[in-house]
Amino acid sequence: MAAEGNAFSGAVDWKLAARTGVKLARSGPVTSRYTAETVVAELADASMRAELPVREVTGLADGLPVPTAQILDRAGWIHAAAHSMSQLTGGDAAPGMLVGKPAGIQAGAMLAYLSSAILGQYDPFTGDNGTLLLVAPNVVSVERTLRVRPSDFRLWVCLHEVTHRVQFSSSPWLTGYMQESVETLGSAEDESVTDMVGRLTSALRDRGRTEADESGAPGGIVGLLRATQAEPQREALDRLLVLGTLLEGHADHVMDAVGPAVVPSVAAIRAAFDQRRRRKSNPVQRLIRALLGMDAKMAQYVRGKAFVDAVVDKVGMDRFNVVWTGPDTLPRLAEIDAPDAWVSRVLG
Repeated sequence: MAAEGNAFSGAVDWKLAARTGVKLARSGPVTSRYTAETVVAELADASMRAELPVREVTGLADGLPVPTAQILDRAGWIHAAAHSMSQLTGGDAAPGMLVGKPAGIQAGAMLAYLSSAILGQYDPFTGDNGTLLLVAPNVVSVERTLRVRPSDFRLWVCLHEVTHRVQFSSSPWLTGYMQESVETLGSAEDESVTDMVGRLTSALRDRGRTEADESGAPGGIVGLLRATQAEPQREALDRLLVLGTLLEGHADHVMDAVGPAVVPSVAAIRAAFDQRRRRKSNPVQRLIRALLGMDAKMAQYVRGKAFVDAVVDKVGMDRFNVVWTGPDTLPRLAEIDAPDAWVSRVLG
């Protein structure tokens, strides 16, 4: 749970966010009842079948139980995500707390937008051991758009999300590490709008809108967000960015390592999916994606996978797994693009 001084605590009415998100969410693709039931059954089965090859490739979570996944529609994902965010940020807004209402509506709009984009996610903040969530209508929508083999695509998606489940289940400290970083982000003293705008303007002038500076710090929207924060909050954001980059890159590495053996059409799926990631969207969609950090997330896959590929190629998966030991063995921001520096520092 979030610390008592967390500024996020009680600031969002997450129940209102869920209700708003459900009202604003777009309906999913039209399917027959048979198709809907089939995709639910196949995703549930694929989430179990993916576990063994992921464990074999990663060398993680050996002997741990394999929990069942939750297969959801968009409304179900919105409710689950709102609950998870409530747990991460310290609980729902206090009854009658006016500030929570507008924030709840804004959060609901965000969840509505994301509900049509999320294929699946591992929620480490729900249940005793976290929960794997898979959004059936979005899986159907993407596999139709890409024109890939449905059964292969469903298993391929599960390989990625199951890797996240394996990461967290084998490294329980990760959940608390994320919570502590979020608490720090929300613990800053109030800052005047004038001061924040001044720092933001200075950042725009001095750093520009580049992808990264010489230290590896991100640019663009995320870089500007860093520039408006005090040092403790900037460091917390950097920790979350590095962790997200590692988790996503590791999952992509595992998908490619496992894929050829268990997903016959993996090469076609990877090519089509990567092309979809690079596809241009209209200006409004690009703005929304930037504000929600989705473009930064796309970059995380690329940079994170390059880091994992390089380290595993050099030292092997067993030695790479030292990365999951604790906070000190995670890569630093500059090391994501300099994997040899991580190897030297951590593995000697």
